[in-house]
Amino acid sequence: MHPGTSPVVLFDGVCNLCNGTVQFLIRHDRQKRLRFASLQGEFGQRILHDAGLQKTDHASFLFLDSGNIYTHSTGALRVLSHLGGGWKILSRLQVVPRFIRDGVYRFIARNRYRWFGKRESCMVPGEGIRERFLD
Repeated sequence: MHPGTSPVVLFDGVCNLCNGTVQFLIRHDRQKRLRFASLQGEFGQRILHDAGLQKTDHASFLFLDSGNIYTHSTGALRVLSHLGGGWKILSRLQVVPRFIRDGVYRFIARNRYRWFGKRESCMVPGEGIRERFLD
């Protein structure tokens, strides 16, 4: 599937929290619509460049959907809207003022390596999910 037709989660490939989140999304995306790419990879770097975002100053992930890039808490909550069941309901937390949501998001993002650790290299997707990764 072409990345332009599927929502794409761009994640920090060396962050253990981010990698755990990707694994969670893969398990709960029953329609297999979401695609994934690390921010450090070619696709992620191109998206960052095209959007005018710093290549090295990204929080933990971005969400690309229908040609729009969503960051911080809005990106996280919009990803949930693509999951089934109760997870989709959590996307309604977008009614909370953005400055509050983003404050919590930034606090977690700033501390994610200390709390959850960091990998030496990006995750290599295993058999059965490799086709959902763009690079």
